[in-house]
Amino acid sequence: MTQQQNDRSRFGFEVKQRLDGRQGRTGVIRTPHGEIRTPAFIPVGTKATVKAVRPEDVAATGAQAVLANAYHLYLQPGPEVLDAAGGLGAFMNWPGPTFTDSGGFQVMSLGAGFKKVIAMDATGVQNDDVIAPGKERLAHVDDDGVTFKSHLDGSRHRFTPEISMQVQHQLGADIIFAFDELTTLLNTRGYQEESLERTRLWALRCIAEHRRLTAERAHRPYQALFGVLQGAQYEDLRRKAARDLGVMDFDGYGIGGAMEKENLGTIVRWVSEELPEDKPRHLLGISEPDDLFTSIENGADTFDCVSPSRVARNAAVYTADGRFNISGARYKKDFGPIDPECGCYTCAHYSRAYLHHLFKAKEMLFSTLCTIHNEHFIVHLVDRIRDSIEDGRFEELRADVLGRYYAGKA
Repeated sequence: MTQQQNDRSRFGFEVKQRLDGRQGRTGVIRTPHGEIRTPAFIPVGTKATVKAVRPEDVAATGAQAVLANAYHLYLQPGPEVLDAAGGLGAFMNWPGPTFTDSGGFQVMSLGAGFKKVIAMDATGVQNDDVIAPGKERLAHVDDDGVTFKSHLDGSRHRFTPEISMQVQHQLGADIIFAFDELTTLLNTRGYQEESLERTRLWALRCIAEHRRLTAERAHRPYQALFGVLQGAQYEDLRRKAARDLGVMDFDGYGIGGAMEKENLGTIVRWVSEELPEDKPRHLLGISEPDDLFTSIENGADTFDCVSPSRVARNAAVYTADGRFNISGARYKKDFGPIDPECGCYTCAHYSRAYLHHLFKAKEMLFSTLCTIHNEHFIVHLVDRIRDSIEDGRFEELRADVLGRYYAGKA
């Protein structure tokens, strides 16, 4: 057995328990840096850090892995720096499994001026040159790749499937994603079809370059490559993408692209019905409690999202009885924890009143403590969903959790 083959054998996925009559399941993803019990929420450490929180504190939330952003790390400090450090995990002092995305989302969303999000509703006139109001297009797609300007300094860069693979191999994550073209819900059906074919061809190029680099870098642990499924909200395009990429030599799959909230579960089900059963499915950019239940029920295994940490920095915190803003005046003399039922470090040691004070005083500790709480809340919610599938209590847990969370009692 060659070194390359031995390394690849260290990645795998095993289905453990299925949700009766649906696509949902529990399982275990095996990586060179440890196992991930699924379903699992993966906190986002965009620039090799979950903002405001030490990696040790992320681990204490119960998180099994972290996901970093290839686009941002490519621009700063550069993939060669992480490569010299021994890869993403060693660089950021994270001992467990790591993911990096392909950079495609940021190239498109930042290039089109959307910054944090990209058209997630289908209202408006269809237009194949979607651009945020008042913004200049900074990214241009052709069949070979994408040319874009850095949002940091305006310098010009080029991403192709091959370059994305080269960058991600240098970053050294356990799970990496194929380079794909992100579309919006405002793009026409014709453009969605063109883009889907472009992404299919890019997927083949990613696989070829991944094989070359894996052989060239056989001294490093094997990196699993996930294909990314697009197709917007069209059933035939989503199923086609799943069938096309499902027969390719991918280790798993990412479900990407803009989609309306009410169609989330349906789209996940479409692709789950087509994809190989023995490979994991990662849903990009999901963290709301109702979305987690819906996605898991329909076959998603892992998730990532920046929302828990982002809203924490803006004073929004999760509780079993809903999300609320701790900046409100009513919390100035509230000496209870954020959530009496929460077992996180923040709730064990600090009061709502103290956190309210930190926010008003613009103290950095506020972001740290609220991020710890929010990440813990979402990580443990998904852990509870996983346990409920194994114990046959999925519907009971969903009714209890969502009934309380969306009643708005917090």
